Amino acid sequence: MTALQPAPVATRAVVASPASGGTVHGTAALAVRYADDLLLGAVRDVHQAVAVRVWGFVNAGTLGVARPTQVVHDAISGSLYGGLGASLRYSATVLDKHDKRGSGRRTEDSRFGRDVTSVVNGLIGDRLVGDAPGSAIRMSVREQGRDVPLTPEALAATYPDATERVVVFLHGLMENDEWWDKRADELPWYGAGLAATGRWSPLRLRVNTGLSLKENGVALAALLDELVAAWPVPVRRIALVGHSMGGLVIHNACGVRTPAEQPWTELVSDIVTLGTPHLGAPLERLANFGAKALGILPESSPFGRILATRSVGIADLGRGVVGDIVRPPRARYRLVSATLGPTPLHPLSLSMGDLLVRHPSAMGRSGRIEMFPGASTLHLPNTDHFGLLNHPDVHQKLKEWLA
Repeated sequence: MTALQPAPVATRAVVASPASGGTVHGTAALAVRYADDLLLGAVRDVHQAVAVRVWGFVNAGTLGVARPTQVVHDAISGSLYGGLGASLRYSATVLDKHDKRGSGRRTEDSRFGRDVTSVVNGLIGDRLVGDAPGSAIRMSVREQGRDVPLTPEALAATYPDATERVVVFLHGLMENDEWWDKRADELPWYGAGLAATGRWSPLRLRVNTGLSLKENGVALAALLDELVAAWPVPVRRIALVGHSMGGLVIHNACGVRTPAEQPWTELVSDIVTLGTPHLGAPLERLANFGAKALGILPESSPFGRILATRSVGIADLGRGVVGDIVRPPRARYRLVSATLGPTPLHPLSLSMGDLLVRHPSAMGRSGRIEMFPGASTLHLPNTDHFGLLNHPDVHQKLKEWLA
């Protein structure tokens, strides 16, 4: 196979819309509030539960003689936790004031800030929509780390070489559009390889991965409707590529009915999933079990509460595809899996898969049930889940599949 070399990046006049995400002060205020609610609250509740059990034993053995000591302990610990909580809430209020004045850098201004925003949205993105909408990511087309408005003028300026074939890339949980640049010093990203053929216009999306798969599916369907209507040239073919959760969002979007005269689903020729947990992700199911198990004892239930506050998007990963898959009329499915071992049947592969998703789940196979009959498949040995974001074998297959 010919080695792939980084392609020169063309300079584009990116027309940006107001970006998702707040200032550094706003993000810090949000973090402080959750630290007060979850972390400090968990430590306080564990301490209280342990104290109740300890004083119960002591009092039972001394016929209540130790009760004055318990009262002193409760008074001191109550004052300590109350003071810490008040300090955290005051700090959050001060940070909020700075945020409302617009002082400080925006989290969108740096790669690190954008990565933090994506992780936070993956963890609690469903709550951010109501609690801190300024920090909640809105699904959007992205170019050079900025949102691109879905207007004819903005798209024409940002994509001057637009073709009638559009390939859309969706990232996975807690990732963002820039994660496709993994190993960029060795390989161009997948879209650059397809753009070099002169046939495809690659687009990257950014998604609030803390929202439910259904919500993101509806958002993707609406976005693609707008994109097709505003694209500089008539769209004749659409390919969708999803890494991990991105593949599940694509499946959900295909089942959404839209009011467009020609639904975008009729233009979809290829759906490519990279390590998508079609049958669910075992780590999420383990987290769910852990939350329930920790909730049994008062001393551990606060930690179970922390696990239980994970976003609905994470919870959806444990279930994978729910219900029947609605297949676009022209779509061909391409399924890519990875395993840590050299073969899918290697003990390391059977137990760990690609670290996050097991091979049968990525292939949509369970016993005799095959979710995607006739699909083209590719297995990448000795590769982890994130190695799927930029791999030379996937580069080659994408060019073959989308020829």
